[in-house]
Amino acid sequence: MITGAYSELYSVVAETAATLTGLLFVAISLAPRHHPDSREGIVQQVRAAAAFLAFVNALAVSLYGLIPGNNIAYFATVFGVIGVFFTAAGVRSLVGDRSEARSLRGQLGLLTLLLLTFGFELETGITLFVDPHSIALFDRMSDILMASILIGVARSWELVGHRQTGLLSSIAVLRGRDPKTGHLPADPHDEPAAGEATS
Repeated sequence: MITGAYSELYSVVAETAATLTGLLFVAISLAPRHHPDSREGIVQQVRAAAAFLAFVNALAVSLYGLIPGNNIAYFATVFGVIGVFFTAAGVRSLVGDRSEARSLRGQLGLLTLLLLTFGFELETGITLFVDPHSIALFDRMSDILMASILIGVARSWELVGHRQTGLLSSIAVLRGRDPKTGHLPADPHDEPAAGEATS
């Protein structure tokens, strides 16, 4: 059971996660629609599922820990396992579609971040079974839940605009390049005029 200052913190985490989960459904309804089997559709599904899982993780672990007599280690361990398996499934879905290597690398970066987050959560949850009153472990779990919320926010933002918001993609945009291909956008003035011979 979470007590003291952690109780207030986890209450705020639960409220934040619940609000963001509701907003995620709005974001999904506003996001561009793509065929489920297309590359864009697969990426969209991974982003939506990652954001949803990140928010629900923070919400469920926080709420469960606030119930008197509960040990937060149970839900932390369960969601750690779920997160790791989700990451594996996401990798399988993306690796099965090799139509765009750069986009694939960007999504694998997301899944690697998720894997680290849920891996640490799983390890922390297991350790809490041994030492359920460790302040250091509660501090670590708090950081993990904050990271989970931030990951969910980032994925939701990408979902709305269907854009990559990673560091490399952002640098590419600032350099005036296409974040997907890394090349400069085509200049319409460079196209041959109608009737001109092309080599």
